[in-house]
Amino acid sequence: HRELQTWGFISLCPDTHVHTLCSGSAAKSLLFRFLPFLRWLPRYPIKDWLLGDIVSGFSVGIMHLPQGLAYALLAGLPPVTGLYSSFYPVFLYFFFGTSRHNSVGPFAVISVMIGSLTESLMPSEDFLESVNGSNATVNEELRDTRRVELVATITVLTGIFQVLLGLLQFGFVVTYLSDPLVRGYTTAASVHVLISQLKNVFGVSQSEHSGPLSLFVVSIYPPEHIPSSCKLPDTNVGTLVTSIIAMVSILIVKELNHKFGAKLPMPIPIELITIIVSTGISYGVNLKEKFGVSVVGNIPSGLKPPVVPNMSYFGQVVGNAFAIAVVGYAICISLGKIFALKHGYKVDSNQELIALGLCNFLGGFFQCFAISCSMSRSLVQESTGGNSQVAGVIASLVILVTIVKIGELFRDLPKAILAAIIIVNLKGMFKQFKDLSTLWKSNKVDLLVWVVTFIATLLLNLDIGLAASVAFGLLTVIFRTQLPHYSILGRISDTDVYRDVVEYEMAQEVPGVKIFRSSSTIYFANVELYAEALKKKSGIDVDRLIEKKKKALKKLKKQQKKLEKEKAKKKKVVLPSLDNNTGSPSLPQSAGDGPGVAVIELSAGERSAPSEPTLRSLGLPQPSFSAVILDFSPVSFVDTVSIKILKNIFRDFREIEVDVFIASCPGEGDLQSHEPRASPLAHS
Repeated sequence: HRELQTWGFISLCPDTHVHTLCSGSAAKSLLFRFLPFLRWLPRYPIKDWLLGDIVSGFSVGIMHLPQGLAYALLAGLPPVTGLYSSFYPVFLYFFFGTSRHNSVGPFAVISVMIGSLTESLMPSEDFLESVNGSNATVNEELRDTRRVELVATITVLTGIFQVLLGLLQFGFVVTYLSDPLVRGYTTAASVHVLISQLKNVFGVSQSEHSGPLSLFVVSIYPPEHIPSSCKLPDTNVGTLVTSIIAMVSILIVKELNHKFGAKLPMPIPIELITIIVSTGISYGVNLKEKFGVSVVGNIPSGLKPPVVPNMSYFGQVVGNAFAIAVVGYAICISLGKIFALKHGYKVDSNQELIALGLCNFLGGFFQCFAISCSMSRSLVQESTGGNSQVAGVIASLVILVTIVKIGELFRDLPKAILAAIIIVNLKGMFKQFKDLSTLWKSNKVDLLVWVVTFIATLLLNLDIGLAASVAFGLLTVIFRTQLPHYSILGRISDTDVYRDVVEYEMAQEVPGVKIFRSSSTIYFANVELYAEALKKKSGIDVDRLIEKKKKALKKLKKQQKKLEKEKAKKKKVVLPSLDNNTGSPSLPQSAGDGPGVAVIELSAGERSAPSEPTLRSLGLPQPSFSAVILDFSPVSFVDTVSIKILKNIFRDFREIEVDVFIASCPGEGDLQSHEPRASPLAHS
């Protein structure tokens, strides 16, 4: 019932206790929740935002064109699917998205994840055909058709996963992908992208490989194909020269854009210029026929009707689709939160998951491949004045015009140009190698997560590598909680700041008090280590002292029993009685001598109760402190096993005459920044 109230389905009348389903206000709230544009579009400030959104949308649309074509090549698909993926999802995000600056669409990492699937499940070798007994050639048309069908299924399944996770409020699933893990993963994926495009840069035919260690599989060429020079075997010189010229040109102009970005009304669209110029040169010089340069080929004009995906592929790609769903969302929400924090608005993580899922789900029916957010396009959208999702609509319209009218003009575009665009756009990801030096100085465990993720992704490929990386990341959490930093805190003079007395010389322990802190929470896996560390940090062998006390008490009891036996003989106190005849005291007589003996029994109230023996009275060493304060500020929960062990801790310290307190802090924070308030343990 509470869940339904949260979602706005039920309102409870306090007078009649009657459930009113789907009231007008609840339906409106639910509609605004799933279609966020209905909330902000009526209040859209046309005068202030429209011009910036138009300029931004046009700039991003120009970037979408070359990147869409390039990333389709990266996914092993016909170039036109990249244009579809730059139109449908971008347009749909306007209705469902909550980030005003995210530019959704094709993304290199997601494209290479899809490309690894197309190469493994639909390799070119499966489509070899011989014509008139000649050498076998690949039937590219049939191969592309099958691959498009496969990828459409993957995209729909990816969207289903994302929508379901969003509806179930599982947006937090991305928290299992820590920032070092994501950055290590995307860096390794960039290496995969780079290696996959070398064949297009050098113009060589390379057999396709997938699965673990596929990145390191090198095709073996016959000896006669290896020239005496140091050139790569079978390199197409024309393709190589084209690639180098394109990469150098794009890099130079991108650096100029970065340097003079504040002075330029919009970045120079060098990628689009490169595509137009290279297409013109290729058409005019006939690079394909004269120099054997591979070109894009036919790009069909117009939009295609929706097609139902082939659900027979679901079983083969379900794991990969889930990995793509999680990685795509992780990148998208990370960028969204960065821009939201910068510009002062909120991004709904669960709604973003639903939005991305619907873009993929619906896009899969129109031959799109899975999309995410591009950092380069998002930065351009922000820097050129983009203020809302209207910029995405403008960008999608630019792509729509290209699909309907202009796309067929790029049939002579060299694939080497697209490879150059892909490689140059990896520059930002390769800069993430700088994380190694930063993490080395800040956090060695995060550094280990980064390195392991990078190596695992390189060796095991993108899907298995991601699973292994997440497993290792979770394993580090266990190690961090099992091997936390234990410390005794001291107070820095004239302040309310407490620090580790070992690390800070200015921190001095409070006289007679030990303040103990663990850097992690306490639960069944580390509570025994917590107890051992507490006893060790206290500076006293608590267990040894308790053992000595038990021995001393045992010895004392033996002595008391011996005394009691001696006193038992003197249990009766005999007093002389007066002689009835003379009135003088008579001598004591035995019981058998008859009357004359007065016997007085000592009552229990007249016996002195023995005091509780102390360490001092037992002659044992005493602790230099009288109280232990346990700083529980890092403790988020305590399970039943922890309670049992903590009770033992309290009992042991009581045995050595030390009081145990649990520290609480006023307001937020912990003992690191506040003066502790200790409350005595309630013994239960």
